[in-house]
Formats: sequence, C-alpha cells, structure tokens
Amino acid sequence: MLQDVDMSRVTLIDHPLVQHKLAIMRSIETGTKQFRELVRELALFEGYEATRDFPLEDVAVTTPICDTVCKQLSGRKVAIIPILRAGLGMVDGLLELVPSARVGHLGMYRDEVTHEPHEYYAKVPADIDHRICLVVDPMLATGGSSIDAIKYLRAQGVQDIRLLVLVAAPEGIKAVLNSDAQVRVFTCAIDEGLNEAAYIVPGLGDAGDRIFGTK
Repeated sequence: MLQDVDMSRVTLIDHPLVQHKLAIMRSIETGTKQFRELVRELALFEGYEATRDFPLEDVAVTTPICDTVCKQLSGRKVAIIPILRAGLGMVDGLLELVPSARVGHLGMYRDEVTHEPHEYYAKVPADIDHRICLVVDPMLATGGSSIDAIKYLRAQGVQDIRLLVLVAAPEGIKAVLNSDAQVRVFTCAIDEGLNEAAYIVPGLGDAGDRIFGTK
C-alpha cells in the first residue's frame, strides 16, 4: 500500500526504548496513569526527531573556565497543535522539549458510522503563519482528522507542518501524504492496517479513552 507514496517524508522512530514503551502501551493490562505517562514520554522522544533539522547559530558563552562559542536555535518559533482530545496527551512531553512553544487546539470528532471527522473547535496563536506547527494525535487511522487539521493550518498560512503520531496505519499515512505535498509524518510504529470499524490493528485501542480513563 505504501509503495506508491513518498516515504522519504515519513520518519519511523524505532529506538529500542520506544519499542519497549510502545509494547507496554499496547497491553490491555496497562492502566490509565501509566498509559498517560507513556504517551508523554513517547511524544518527547518524537519531538527530538521532529526538531532534528532546526537550524543553529553561534552564540558567545562564558563558562567557569573561559569564553567559548556554542550553538543555539536560530530563531525558530514553534506551535504545538493537538487534535482534541487525544492529542492533549502528547502536549506536555513536547513542552518539556520546547518550553517556549505556543499551543493551539483543533477539536475533531469521528462519526461512529461514517468514520468521517467533524471539526467543532479551533483556536491557534495569532502568528501561526510564522511558526513551525507540530500537529499531534496519538493515532493515525484513516487520516481524516489529520488531513482536516493540515488543511485548516494551510488556510492560516502555515508553511511547515509536521504530524507526530504514536501509531499509524498504512491507510492513514497514504491518505495524509497524498492530501498534502509537503507535510512530514513522524510515528513510532506502522501497524498492519484498519479493521472494519476503522480501528488500527493491532493498535492500542482508543487512545483518548485510555488517556482520560473513559473507556
């Protein structure tokens, strides 16, 4: 399914610690508290990869020993955009990595019959068009919600959009990449596919329910 899409825009974070934590998350025995903590941790790990190409500039620093020249980020502004509600679980991990980032919110819900996404809320920083946007949602299933979120941000003038998910179905990756020629996708796993209810297999269930204890 993914042979005919540009997989150079997909980064699979398969570090051994990521795989270990993801295996715990998948288990039906993992409780809400631990699941929530793991979502935060994996979001931080993904953040390292999603920001790897941020440009640097020289800065003069005086250490306890001498004067030297170090590197710091070169004026990049970041916005973290969780797709509500499950995306909220990834925000704190990314804020640990980029504390100065602004946070916007996009509310989407999935019709249980048609599996189509519907927007019900949107609030983003006023200067969103000058920021790199990290769109976060634990699951990339059909791709509908992610595609709508990306389209919304493009309409606001955002140039650099990076989609961070924890588990992705091939169907969702293909749909997102085909819908936008520049978006980049970061994921900790590419699973087998979707079942008849449009849930990812093997997946980890409904991420929102497991994060907020509403299953």
